[in-house]
Amino acid sequence: MINLYLGVIIASLLIHGAFFIPFINLLYQLKFIQRRASAKKKSKSIINYLHRKRPKRPIGGGILIVALTSLIFLLITAVFFKEISQQSIFYFVDEIHILILTFLSFGLLGLYDDWIKIFGKPMKGRLGIFFGISAKTKFIWQWFLGLLIGALLYINLGLDFIHIPLLSITLSLGWWFIPLVALIIVSFSNAFNITDGLDGLSVGLLLIALSSFMIISHSVLDMPLSLFLAIWMGGLIAFLYFNIYPGRILLGDTGSLSFGATLALVGILTGKIIALLVIGGIFMIELVSSAIQILGWKLFNKRILPLAPLHHTFELIGWPEPKIVMRAWLAGAVLAILGLWLALG
Repeated sequence: MINLYLGVIIASLLIHGAFFIPFINLLYQLKFIQRRASAKKKSKSIINYLHRKRPKRPIGGGILIVALTSLIFLLITAVFFKEISQQSIFYFVDEIHILILTFLSFGLLGLYDDWIKIFGKPMKGRLGIFFGISAKTKFIWQWFLGLLIGALLYINLGLDFIHIPLLSITLSLGWWFIPLVALIIVSFSNAFNITDGLDGLSVGLLLIALSSFMIISHSVLDMPLSLFLAIWMGGLIAFLYFNIYPGRILLGDTGSLSFGATLALVGILTGKIIALLVIGGIFMIELVSSAIQILGWKLFNKRILPLAPLHHTFELIGWPEPKIVMRAWLAGAVLAILGLWLALG
């Protein structure tokens, strides 16, 4: 079975890879290219200065991965419906629906934000001029989708528990499981979005995390989820080739919101929520660093960290971008091993 998943990864890599070069050219033709907003806040100005030498690049990488991965997955499950359905730990159709719903709905939310950032009119805010939908609007939609997915997991799949590793305790949460799922999904969606600030950083960390969950998914004999992960990983490897420093294409909110939410869902479906927090630990650290910075401004009217999220602090003290990314990947690999130990122990 491992050979099957490895073959799917390779096939997905080749399919995605064949599309990326013409897709990048198409994005340039459509002028689907990032633009920088002016900012009055000092931290924003510093970030713009740190990235002043970066060329403007297309930001639609997530669009291709979300579309192709979903299409390939649905085609495979339709053709091999009987064989795959017999090796699912949940009701097969519902599991696929929830996976695709999460992947596409957060992707569409991100696509709308990307579209407004590129083609919309600038808006005035407390932090100066910005583009895209407001943080409040995005947050509300994320919670709506998170609660919807939590309800589907609770009602359709019967999930309502959290397992505490090492202590071998399983807690049944009842309907409280729904807001917990929403919290985890919204947190990871935003954490991934925050982490996606350096070439190759977020997607490299995601590949490390998904490799761990591929092992976990295989161990619990969930073939539909394992196939989805294999297809997704192939697309991410193809994208990473064009995204590592100096990147030719960016992921955009289409990818970052979708990928963070879906990573959270994978952890929930495998029943390894605690392991998810460890395996995705770098994403959580980045999220917490931003939260600390926001609290510092609100409570003390000053920044606590030199710059947030954390990877920008390392940029500020003079670390080259590839050095930050490589060391983050190394830390992510260590956390993935620890998370696997917790999940499989």
